[in-house]
This record gives sequence, structure tokens and C-alpha cells, in this order.
Amino acid sequence: MTSGSFPPPQPSATAGTALSAFEGTGQTAGLLADRLLPTAAEALDRRSADRADPEFLGQLVRQPGTLAVLYSQRRAAHDGGHLAFLPARSLPAEWLEGLVVYLGRLPQERTTAHAAPGSDIVLVVLDEPVEPVSAVMSEPAGEGAGLLPEETNWAGFRESGPGLDLVEAGILLEATAIANWHASHPRCPRCGAPTQVIQSGWVRQCPEDGSEHFPRTDPAIIVTVVGPGDRVLLATGARMRSTMFSTLAGFVEPGESLEQAVAREVLEEVGVRVTECQYLGSQPWPFPASLMLGFTARTLDEVAEPDGTEVLRARWFTRDELAAAAGSGEIDLPSRLSISRALIERWFGGPITALEAAAQ
Repeated sequence: MTSGSFPPPQPSATAGTALSAFEGTGQTAGLLADRLLPTAAEALDRRSADRADPEFLGQLVRQPGTLAVLYSQRRAAHDGGHLAFLPARSLPAEWLEGLVVYLGRLPQERTTAHAAPGSDIVLVVLDEPVEPVSAVMSEPAGEGAGLLPEETNWAGFRESGPGLDLVEAGILLEATAIANWHASHPRCPRCGAPTQVIQSGWVRQCPEDGSEHFPRTDPAIIVTVVGPGDRVLLATGARMRSTMFSTLAGFVEPGESLEQAVAREVLEEVGVRVTECQYLGSQPWPFPASLMLGFTARTLDEVAEPDGTEVLRARWFTRDELAAAAGSGEIDLPSRLSISRALIERWFGGPITALEAAAQ
């Protein structure tokens, strides 16, 4: 496979002026614009050097400006459609005796509805979701102790993500990823001993052999395949509902480059040979621990044959055909939260949301 420069996406007559949404982003031509990806770049300063200090986290949770995100059983506490940011030092002591992870500091230029710029944010993982409480907590919690608002509800990223701003979505993705890792790696893989959490929640250390274990991330490619006539190839996976059409994706195998993974996955899943590909952008997807690496690829093949195991249906679309199928409800497209949607809209030449509404 060769890697080359792709021409910019060409809008259909249906797309009209949709490309204007992509202009003025300051991005290199051909790459996914930040605004098309579902999380903001550099939402938090993770302060890697500071969090290695054994005293850092304990001191931080007692400071008045530190905020906590509560997480339990793959769901986070929300308040009125936003993440619920609670004063960390106001939380019950027993909550802070469990898993607490430093997530990072909001830069001065970043803000969200319930967290001020410059706020330090920690993740507090609870065994079970708690109901809103109404009793003021005792000292040293401080005045106006951090109470769960009465509107508190618990939701995961898939449920709440569409309603969150980009900064909150990025925080929830980070919280989900690190919480999932801790839940699935409680013991040393060498000797089986229970590990201890160090470095503000970012390392687990074995007390028996001293080995340190770090959060894992599994690289996976995700790709829009573009064929003759500038048509895009979308597919229905075995785990998708029957009306869903999305991009092709798969995990990178050991000893394999990203470009090789693109070629192998596309050939395995739909029998299409890729001739060139271009990297466009990435998105963390912590379900359970993936980093989705987005590509667009070219092929000269016109026939796609699903493998029947991972891919059940594959279909070529022109831009007008995709707009009509999505607008009529014949097919569903991936969520706005996913890089898959961003990849499809880059090929399309603009956001598809308006077209879906116009076609109804």
C-alpha cells in the first residue's frame, strides 16, 4: 500500500454550502477539523510531573478550588445536563478513601458550565451510585459542604455525551478510560498479588515484586473507503442494528503498522483491496480501552463482499444517495460523538444533520 495526499472532499448538489462549516479551522488541508471531533483538544493539563509526588493528590483534595467528578458502575454523576462538579474537600471521608484519580487542570482559556478556568479536577470512584443528600457534612468539609444537587442523575458517555460541551465530553472520556482500566487490572499480571494505586491514580504497583503497571490503550484503525466514482463504502457490523451503516474498523495487531492494519481489515471484512491511505485524526474510545485512529483510503475495486461474521452488509453510496437514505430513515448513521461520523462527514463535504432534517 502507498500513502498519498488525497484531494479535498467534494460536496454534492445536496450538500450546498455545507463546506463552510469546515472553513477557517486553521487545520492542514485534508485533516479532520477539531470542531468535527467530539472532544476538544488539550481540555486538561494533566500535570504529569506533579502527580508523581506521593503527597500531591492528598494535598490537592483538601484545597478549596479542587473539584470532583463522581463515577460508579460505568456512569458519572450529572446535574442539569452537565457533569456534576463537586468541591472535593466537601465529600465524605469514606468516598475519598476509595479510588481517587487526578484528571487534570482546566487551562485558563478553557471553561465549562460548572467548572471555572484553572480548576483542578479529580475523579472519585464509588462502589455504587449514591442518591442526592441533603445533610450538611461535618468539618473539615468546610462551609456549604459539597452536596449532590437534587437533580443529580447517573449516566455513561453514550447516554450523556450528546448533551455535554466539548470540554466536559473530554473529561468524561478520560474518567471512563482510567476507571475502566482500574476495574479490570486489580492484580499484578506477574504474580497475581493485589496492586496498590500510586502516582495520583495513574500507576498500579505490586507490593510483592515491585513491578509497576500503567494504563493500557489498544490502537484500532477506523476508515472511510472511497472507490470509483468517489463513492464511500459503509457497512453494518454484526453487533449493530440492521439499519446502521458505519465505517470499517479493527484492532492493530502486534508487529503491524497502521497502514498495514487498514489494508488487512478492509480486505478481511469486505474483500476490498486498498491502494493508498491517509491518516486524518484520532479519538479515545474507552469501551473498554481503544484509541481510534482515523483514515481515509482509496480502492479501485467496485464489489464489496462482507465476511458474514464481523460485517453483515456493505454498501456503496454517492453523496446524494447517502443524504437521501439518511434523510428518509432508510439508514442510520453513527452518533455525532464518534470519529466515524466525523470521517463520513469529511468525505461528504459537510455536516449531514441539516440534510437529514431537510429530507424529512
